[in-house]
Amino acid sequence: MSRSVPRAAAPSSGIGLQPAWPGTDHPLGATWDGQGTNFAIFSETAEGIELVLFDSDGTSRAVYDLLERTDLVWHGYIAGIGPGQHYAYRARGAYAPHDGLRHNHAKLLLDPYARAISGRFVHGPNLYGYTLGEDDLHVSADDDAADMPRCVVVDTSFPWGDDRRPNTPWADTVIYETHVKGFTMRHPDVPAELRGTYAGLAHPAAVDHLRRLGVTAVELMPIHHFFDADHLVSNGLVNYWGYDSIAYFAPESRYSSSGGDGGQVREFKAMVRALHAAGLEVILDVVYNHTGEGDHRGPTLSFRGLDNRAYYRLRDDDPRLYFDVTGTGNSLNVRNPHTLQLIMDSLRYWVTEMHVDGFRFDLAAALARQFYEVDRLSAFFDIIHQDPVLSRVKLVAEPWDVGDGGYQVGNFPVRWAEWNGGFRDTVRDYWRGATGVRDLAYRVTGSSDLYQDDGRHPWSSINFVTAHDGFTLTDLVSYNEKHNQANGEDNHDGMDDNRSWNGGVEGRTGDEAILALRARQRRNFVATVLVSQGSPMILAGDEIGRTQGGNNNAYCQDNETSWLDWNNADQTMLAFVRRMIELRREQPVLRRKRFFSGQAIYGSGRKDIGWFLPNGREVTDAEWFDSARRSLAMILNGDEIPDRDARGERIRGDTLMVLLHAAPAAIKWRIPTGWGGVWSVLADTSAPDELAAARRYQPGETVPVASRSLVVLRRERAQPPP
Repeated sequence: MSRSVPRAAAPSSGIGLQPAWPGTDHPLGATWDGQGTNFAIFSETAEGIELVLFDSDGTSRAVYDLLERTDLVWHGYIAGIGPGQHYAYRARGAYAPHDGLRHNHAKLLLDPYARAISGRFVHGPNLYGYTLGEDDLHVSADDDAADMPRCVVVDTSFPWGDDRRPNTPWADTVIYETHVKGFTMRHPDVPAELRGTYAGLAHPAAVDHLRRLGVTAVELMPIHHFFDADHLVSNGLVNYWGYDSIAYFAPESRYSSSGGDGGQVREFKAMVRALHAAGLEVILDVVYNHTGEGDHRGPTLSFRGLDNRAYYRLRDDDPRLYFDVTGTGNSLNVRNPHTLQLIMDSLRYWVTEMHVDGFRFDLAAALARQFYEVDRLSAFFDIIHQDPVLSRVKLVAEPWDVGDGGYQVGNFPVRWAEWNGGFRDTVRDYWRGATGVRDLAYRVTGSSDLYQDDGRHPWSSINFVTAHDGFTLTDLVSYNEKHNQANGEDNHDGMDDNRSWNGGVEGRTGDEAILALRARQRRNFVATVLVSQGSPMILAGDEIGRTQGGNNNAYCQDNETSWLDWNNADQTMLAFVRRMIELRREQPVLRRKRFFSGQAIYGSGRKDIGWFLPNGREVTDAEWFDSARRSLAMILNGDEIPDRDARGERIRGDTLMVLLHAAPAAIKWRIPTGWGGVWSVLADTSAPDELAAARRYQPGETVPVASRSLVVLRRERAQPPP
């Protein structure tokens, strides 16, 4: 079925503005030059593009035909138009779903290159390009101008001053994953008017927590302007996580204390400047694999109405339908050069204009799909690696999507770090007593089985146990099952597997022994992440005992379920996490840039790493495959580390021993001989308040190790003769 939407009447010339000049086809978007604004927008399939300007009250001010077209870009320049001007587009053309065409002149469209968005979507049938209630073949004639937000022309200037990127080496990086709103929404020391905003995150009280915690990078959950799905809004919920982007250049205005007329751009920049001043990098969680427009039954908000065939992967056998490897209804068509340009332009913008330090790519495997397979040498990766801007920032992949062959942990190119799902699962399994020590040894030493053969480094592994998607650390050890009833999906959403020990009775709080063991398990998880080779990531709130009441998929909970509860912070846990991060920072052997070899180093006769059992002897080949083994020690030789500092000098540090004991009974652990020195305890998850060096042991002596606990010891350096 095909139906062309009628061409609208030409705008009146008596509107008091100068007529549109031709302008240029680049840069795309709305660009103010001090005297006027150039508008440029891509569409190959549209028969005409109209620019609509709005007054501050939302009424239409003028409509211009963009008659100039260069290289599939429609453009025009209007004098006298500057920052604060609201605008949007309409596209004329065919509505022919079976041909992949979904133009509808009745629908206002957001500029994919808009730097700011003002207002919110008014949910209802008007947002849809077809008549809601019928199939998507029946075009809707209902105008949605009253229900759509507006794009905003912005002034990009900003007083960056002496802003400098921290440029923290990957090996020294500790990532803190957080949500802009949830982090400060309940913070008592952040002014009420700033809570939940970019300015709130930049407030000294918020920055001080991050600085004192010791993390080096803040990874922000999506801040690109996003869409709340109708089914959420109708149930009184919202898309709290933000994984439905609709404008890849615009910071989400709901996180702005400065209003939505462009103030959100300056406020975001001020936040980055404040975090940089504290030595913190800013990494954005970006969603370039799909948009908030959903499948063929979704609304028409921007990309779909401009050029559906260019922006989305359509089914070869029926272009009416969308090829979906994201589980959200659509997948961006990275094979199209204009869509690829959109992504690359957006990434460069956030680095050059907004000064961010890196990106975490949601469902990154979807971006690599040239056809039906994940191709690690896809055009997307080639272009990023050759880009003089993007090749210098931190690049993190969520290395999977929901399509066939989409689990690609370990298969991303050099320069990329990856969320290591194998680390998460193995560490959870080990501490709940469900796996042996062989896989654990791989994970805590940087996952060489995944990364070494590719010429990558231990830091390529982003090590984590919890993330936004799943239980918080407190809930991981407290609940047998998820409790997502508040999401309105009959508890069918979210992951089903709780791979953690939880002390038996779910939610039980009256038994002090169980509470103590749960707290110890939380410390075990955090300590394991921080003593492992790789790049550690901590979920915001885990350091203060945040709970979501057992909800392991709080994507739609913009309320106290998700917001950090600062008034009830677990101070013991907070102090322990700070100590473990400090320990990592002080001990270079925990931050190696190269994998262990298992061989003797530099003629010392000692291996760079040794593996031992509780009786003090080394693990044999056969014992690695004992799935019932629950205790493992590793000695990390810090005498000479095969890394060099900024001056080219070889790095030296302490030699550490880490005891990982997941069995339910306490034991005596014998200090191995042949490694010399006196060993002092630096950390013990069964005694979180114990001071360093309070306990000291000679080789051959035994260390009391509590059930399910982790102990870190340091070999004391020989004192020089008097």
